[in-house]
Amino acid sequence: MYRFTHSRIRIESCSRSAIAALLLASAARAQSGPCDADTSRTREPFAFADFTWLNGNSRTHDSPLSFTAFTGEFRADVSYIGDFNHPRDHTLSGTSESGRTNEVQVQQLGLGGDFHCGPVRGRLMTQFGMYSTMTARNDPSPGRGQWQLADAYRYLSEAYGGRHWSAMNGINLDAGIFMSYVGLFSYYNFDNWAYQPSYVSSNTPWFFTGLRLQLFVSDRLKIEPWLVNGWQSYGMFNEAPGIGTQILYRPSGAVSLLSNSYYGRDWLGIPDRWRVHTDNSLQVKYRDAPHSVIDKSAFSLTADAGCESGGGVSCAGGPSPAQYFLGFMLYDRNWIADDKLALTVGGGAMSNPGRYLVLVPPINGATALSGTPYFSANPGDQFKAWDATLTLDYMPDQFTTFRVELNHREANTPYFAGGGGLTPSSGNVGAPGSIVQGFRPDLRKLETRLNLALLVKL
Repeated sequence: MYRFTHSRIRIESCSRSAIAALLLASAARAQSGPCDADTSRTREPFAFADFTWLNGNSRTHDSPLSFTAFTGEFRADVSYIGDFNHPRDHTLSGTSESGRTNEVQVQQLGLGGDFHCGPVRGRLMTQFGMYSTMTARNDPSPGRGQWQLADAYRYLSEAYGGRHWSAMNGINLDAGIFMSYVGLFSYYNFDNWAYQPSYVSSNTPWFFTGLRLQLFVSDRLKIEPWLVNGWQSYGMFNEAPGIGTQILYRPSGAVSLLSNSYYGRDWLGIPDRWRVHTDNSLQVKYRDAPHSVIDKSAFSLTADAGCESGGGVSCAGGPSPAQYFLGFMLYDRNWIADDKLALTVGGGAMSNPGRYLVLVPPINGATALSGTPYFSANPGDQFKAWDATLTLDYMPDQFTTFRVELNHREANTPYFAGGGGLTPSSGNVGAPGSIVQGFRPDLRKLETRLNLALLVKL
């Protein structure tokens, strides 16, 4: 949200007309509320075109919950995942977007919105449902120190306060928990072209905890540095924070270019190991023909690369095992019947030796902190995977999406839940992720599923 709320009156001379204008402006300001925005700035960032077509952007144009100092927001994501592997414990492995199969689940329900009063800004979005446990279990940083960070933050997806300055085309400084832009897809499935994003998005950060400075150099260019606790973490893994930058450039209403970079030390208890990552996306709307059968068409291409070095691994290999990440994803979307229907086809692939970004399968309750001997993440362990999706959306209005999606994923090592499931017959036993006598998880190299979802945003 970008709100320009400073007012400024410049007196060019001491003529009676100037003084009269000053008095009139002062009177008008006295009659207005303290949170009224200054409309003198005409080039609000990225307001020169409609960007609701973008993957990762909300497609709503209006808010029925908008007030003077607060714009409310409600989100609901309810899904049914039909896994063709039919795991007996209904557990889905290797995704942060959905966790159980063959049953209706509330994946995410959020209440909150944006606060704005003069130069002061803030945002709060809660998260209830599956996200409140799945997101927290993928962060190992609460294993360091006290006060149960995962419990403290599990019901918050966004929580920050900040301030706006009317320099350049706007400057915002925010502190708290804010959404990551790495991987292009939004954390909220309503905003996305597909329900299950490919690995580049699914295995990279959904959120950061720290500070961000948004510098809107023009109405088409944003430069945004971050100083954060770490890679999708509530706390700091060692003694050094993570740093990053986003550059977002939209030269026209049909093109969006995005580049993110990150550096941090993100292995708990291995302070000498550092991580770098670069994430780059291009989105192009290549057809815009209102009232045609196919009225809009667009594609998105994302490519990521990164590596780790130190603590027994290296970026290029040699004496130490190579530990790196390479991945891409490509999606094409066509809007039909005046945007009431949309068809998206896409997918991608990744290679991640060392498995440092691979989501830990929840075998016997395993988390990112606990790990599990049933699926190792040792230096040199290979992980290669690819996926493809076909998505059909029915959008009767701007606030509702009915989604049907066929998803297929494969990996070079057993990773997805098979018919035997990932849970011991008597339920989770002992410490999370630990070995259970006589139990073997049923892991498979491939998975096909049908995703059905009802998505609402107000």
